[in-house]
This record gives sequence, C-alpha cells and structure tokens, in this order.
Amino acid sequence: MSAVDRRKQVLDAASKSFALFGYKATTMEQVAKIANVGKGTIYTFFTNKDELFDEILLSAIMEMKRIAEREIQKDRDFFDNLYRVLDALLEFRSEHELFIKLSQEVRDIGTPKAHEGLTKVENGIVGYLKGIVEQAISIGELKPLDAQVVSFVMLKLYVALTTDFNQLHKSLSKEQIKEYMMVFLADGLKATS
Repeated sequence: MSAVDRRKQVLDAASKSFALFGYKATTMEQVAKIANVGKGTIYTFFTNKDELFDEILLSAIMEMKRIAEREIQKDRDFFDNLYRVLDALLEFRSEHELFIKLSQEVRDIGTPKAHEGLTKVENGIVGYLKGIVEQAISIGELKPLDAQVVSFVMLKLYVALTTDFNQLHKSLSKEQIKEYMMVFLADGLKATS
C-alpha cells in the first residue's frame, strides 16, 4: 500500500474515532486499531492527536466550502443564495457525525479542543460568507457595512432560527425561516437605489 493510501486510511480511521468517541476519548491507539496499522504508522504522518484532529477539521471545512459553492447560482439574488448556502452548510453540519459528537462533548464536558474545533468550523463558514458579502457590497447589492460583522450576524441568526428556537418552541418551517431571514436581514441590509 502506498504512503498516500496509508495516510488516507489513518485519516478515515481518525475521523471515525473522533465521530464515535469525541476528541477527548480518542487515542492514537484507537485510531491505529481502527486503521489496522501500527501506532508508529500514524506518527509517520502526524506528530500528535492535535495535528490529526486539525487535518480532519480542515478537510471538513473544505467540504463545506465545496457544498456552498455548489449552492450559489449567478442568476439568483444575494439573499436567495445566502439562504441556500446557509441551509446546505447547516444541514451538512447537523448530519456530520463529527460535529454532532463535538457539540455533545462541548456541552457535556467542555473539552477546550472540541470547542476550538467547532469555533474553527464556524470561522470557516463566516469567512466564506464574508467573501460573498464583500462581493454583494462591491456591486451595490448590499449597504457598505463591515462584511465580517454582517457575516457573523447572518450565521448566528440562521442558527438561532433553525436550531436554538427549536429547543424552546415548535420548529419553524423552511419557508418561515426564509421569511424571517428576509425581514431581519434583507430589509436592513439591502442597498437603496
């Protein structure tokens, strides 16, 4: 087996271990066992668990970027594309076992590295949105505001409507979420002609 294949085998095993056991409970021994390789093989590619974890997060963030780019359609307006991108990203995040396990670990144990991992993912989403917002500002589709702040608020509002609200009340439909996003964001951010 080539080194590239063995590295992928280790990454797949580590992804599985982090998704099953979380960051704190995953050990290099478990990863080696799942990958069916010696522990030394892992250290050929990664110096420690943190480096392995960071590589898996980076891969997940890159996958989220590909998902977002598939959702953007040039013939649609900014807010329709925004809604589609946020919906796809949060669906991916809610179905991805690693993010589910890390969220549970942060909630139940408060593991700093798990929290840091989720923060990296959120920063990746906000960074991607920032590029979209900057483009919309440059063509006059949005008011000239701080794109970082706007992107952060957009993500937090969407998470609040899709996840946080559901913990206290009956879930909103996708149509209701889109309507509220438009009311809260579009009416306040849309550039006036």
